[in-house]
Amino acid sequence: MSERTARVSSATRRRTTLAVGAAALAGIDLALKIWAKEALADGPIGPDSAQLRLAFNPGVAFSMGDTLPSWLVIGVTALITTAVGVAAWRTAPKSKAAAAALAAILAGAAANLIDRTVDGAVTDYLHTGWWPTFNLADAFIVCGGLAIVALSWRRPAPQPRDATTSTA
Repeated sequence: MSERTARVSSATRRRTTLAVGAAALAGIDLALKIWAKEALADGPIGPDSAQLRLAFNPGVAFSMGDTLPSWLVIGVTALITTAVGVAAWRTAPKSKAAAAALAAILAGAAANLIDRTVDGAVTDYLHTGWWPTFNLADAFIVCGGLAIVALSWRRPAPQPRDATTSTA
């Protein structure tokens, strides 16, 4: 196998792993949204400080844009989700941490987009009492974004010195 073929095979494997991971995480959130619509329809479960509570958000983060037409919100979020997917595919990060962070962001964006497309709003079910009600997809997006920022602070690995390079 040539070196180029090995690189292509490795990149394809990383891309496939990232896509499968994102699909699995999105599936978990979408399943929880289906469960929440049935289980929480009669009221919240748990104490006020950590409650499962059904809510629907026609807007985006913190209900911003909740008065905009749903087709516009869906269109813009679809463009953003597509951009994240293309960036993840093109970069095919070698770092497992970076790949996991991108998969989480993509999963959250895709799950919320799918939910919004089906219902016209995003289903939320996690409530802390001091923060707006949110869902697992939102947590994926935030945690993935924070991980990308944290990973960007890492110093690159030192490059091995060439034995022929003079130190003088």
